[in-house]
Amino acid sequence: MRPAPSPPPSESGSGPTGWDRNYRLGIWNGWLVSVGDGFLSVTVVLAGFAARLGASNAVIGLLPAIAMGGWMLPQILVAARVRALPYKLPVYRSAALVRALSYVAMVLVAALLAGDPSLCLTLFVLAMTINALASGVSGLPFLEVCSKIIPVSRRTAFFGTRNLVGGLLAFGAGLVVRWILASGLAFPYDYALIFGLATLFYVVAYALFGRVDEPPDTPQPPTSMAQELRQIPATLKGDPHFRAFLTVRLTLAFATLADPFYAVYALRELNVPASQLGVFLLALAGAAPLSNVVWRRVAERKGSRRIIRYSAAAACIAPLLAMSLSKSTAGAYLLVFVALSVAAQGFNLGHTNHLLNIAPPEQRSRYIGSLNTLVGLALFAPVAGGVLADHAGYRAVFWVSAALFAAAWWQCGKLRRDA
Repeated sequence: MRPAPSPPPSESGSGPTGWDRNYRLGIWNGWLVSVGDGFLSVTVVLAGFAARLGASNAVIGLLPAIAMGGWMLPQILVAARVRALPYKLPVYRSAALVRALSYVAMVLVAALLAGDPSLCLTLFVLAMTINALASGVSGLPFLEVCSKIIPVSRRTAFFGTRNLVGGLLAFGAGLVVRWILASGLAFPYDYALIFGLATLFYVVAYALFGRVDEPPDTPQPPTSMAQELRQIPATLKGDPHFRAFLTVRLTLAFATLADPFYAVYALRELNVPASQLGVFLLALAGAAPLSNVVWRRVAERKGSRRIIRYSAAAACIAPLLAMSLSKSTAGAYLLVFVALSVAAQGFNLGHTNHLLNIAPPEQRSRYIGSLNTLVGLALFAPVAGGVLADHAGYRAVFWVSAALFAAAWWQCGKLRRDA
């Protein structure tokens, strides 16, 4: 692991006072984003909304594919462009504005067009796609700025604190979602209200991070997207640690093919009421704070490799548990979402730390962009999961997911141990 860099001089905005301010802004950004994510959970809230509109399993599987794959796919292009920029934050601010407008569009589409389900789904998915691509544009500058304002020695604490308190706040969002869905407010206004609350928290979060004082980089020679794509094989060939990490990430990405179907399976096969989605969301949010405490200690004592491996084991429990439950034991189904939450928090902390720690500073943008673009393609696996569910049933999807998580657990043995 590389040693932590010395803090830049205070006049750059990143000295003792500036560093504390940047740290606080980054923490508050994470907390508010967590609340927004609690309201706008793709695997629970958005999947439930699509199911209420009568969407097919393939369309439901497309939602998390767009949300996660769309976030990653543009990053190779962004990496090529931001290398030559001493400041990355203006790119983040521009993309955040697009994201805010797309959230407003999602609220309006849900509120006004649900009477025409096909049109509503089409426009809603379009707004989601724009949002996801804009998030991909902002994601790499966000990580670049974080790597500049947060020393290596403090990154685990930074991301751990964001996730810990953010999980508690997301639990509160889950309570609100449960109350709204059980309140008797007519569909689709219940979902439009949830989307509107998510929009509010996201917009404030983006505005706060946009106020960070970013120290300048030494600009790298500009490149094109074609040049970045041609560099991927050389980067992988020259760094076995990066190659091993990419293999794990791709396997984990394919394993998410079951993620959007846990809630849909409960609604359609176990006949749980729609208000139970709020309980599932509470399980997701409630398990996050405690698991973050555990993951942070694992990161500090064992490193990011061990976090990713343990998280893969936790994720494997979710599909196996879902298959073991029936209508008579549907009350225990929330444990599926507990396992998913524990795994997700571990992945969030482990993936970010591992990537930032193995990437050479001068190639950080290339590493982030290359990995996220390749993994983004694999994150469209839930679409295949939807097709498989239509032809072979949900249990087949769960079996494939469990096998892939087990394979990822085994592959984690090849990750760099000191990252």
